[in-house]
Amino acid sequence: MKIKDIAKALEKIAPLSLQEDYDNAGLITGSMDWECTGIIVSLDATEDVVKEAIEKKCNLIVAHHPIVFKGLKKLNENNYVEQTIITAIKNDIAIYAIHTNLDNVLMGVNGKIADKLGLVNRKILAPKSNLLRKLAVFVPLTHKDIVLEALFAAGAGNIGNYSECSFGTEGTGTYKAGEDTQPFLGKKGERHTENEVKVEVIFPHWLQGNIISEMIKAHPYEEVAYDVFSLENSYQETGSGLTGELENAITETEMLSKLRGIFHIPAIKHTPLTGKKVKKVAICGGAGSFLIRHAINSGSDIYITGDIKYHEFFDAENKLLLADIGHYESEQFTQELLIDILREKFLNFAVLKTGVNTNPVQYYIG
Repeated sequence: MKIKDIAKALEKIAPLSLQEDYDNAGLITGSMDWECTGIIVSLDATEDVVKEAIEKKCNLIVAHHPIVFKGLKKLNENNYVEQTIITAIKNDIAIYAIHTNLDNVLMGVNGKIADKLGLVNRKILAPKSNLLRKLAVFVPLTHKDIVLEALFAAGAGNIGNYSECSFGTEGTGTYKAGEDTQPFLGKKGERHTENEVKVEVIFPHWLQGNIISEMIKAHPYEEVAYDVFSLENSYQETGSGLTGELENAITETEMLSKLRGIFHIPAIKHTPLTGKKVKKVAICGGAGSFLIRHAINSGSDIYITGDIKYHEFFDAENKLLLADIGHYESEQFTQELLIDILREKFLNFAVLKTGVNTNPVQYYIG
């Protein structure tokens, strides 16, 4: 088992292209070609986690947060980032981060929070745009179904909860094969007319290479005529935050009590109670103040996130209950999510949850 095999499995669920511009997801230390001896999963890749990996003979740490977030100009052990990186490199420990790309998929960080809260009817709170492509390919009628099957198998044709979506327009195609060709239909040097169908499917852009490759393999022509278009449509499967609904409405105090119990929080910062029942819930693991307006516009009764600043609490405008449950606390179950993904993909392989509590925030309750 090589580290690149593990990275490939993770990136199939959360492609690196979905990370935000400011992020640094992916392999931070080590080599993709290393044989993996075991995996430690952690929210943060601190030096203590690296030492734990050494002790347990695991040479790969899969962390949610990148230990290197901004550019490093020196490695002098002047801070915890430099110390962690030096210790990892000295001991051949690979660190892989899966950060905002995992935040931005429906079944990622926020999907795990929704699981814990028992939310149904889930949707992305702020869907991303310009992620979809449309492929139009011209196929002889006899091979329409063969090409379609290849496209669907490669991941094309999914729209929301619908799969195998396509559109076909029949028409007439012409071509004249040159002397150095082996035409599937027609003769060299003669114009050939063929009844064809233009097959159209959509797909997320990160699948384009594989989709085009599989389409060409299934297509009978030597030279395949096709077009790829960029679409401005929102992609409902990716984006920031998530909304869902509780099976039964509860009071705001009952909701806050529920949050304390599930996330093991000694105290929750929140805006004044609105007096409304809580049914629709908006969530964003980590720092989510940038989605307050989206949460209000979604009609949610409560928005649950972390790292809300003083003045940002005013932005709720008594239109919903705003609850800050803490950054670490909101994302803690991401470790469970990653362990589940890795153990499902790699049976009988050591995937361990860190025993280190990397939360830098402590609470004093006197």
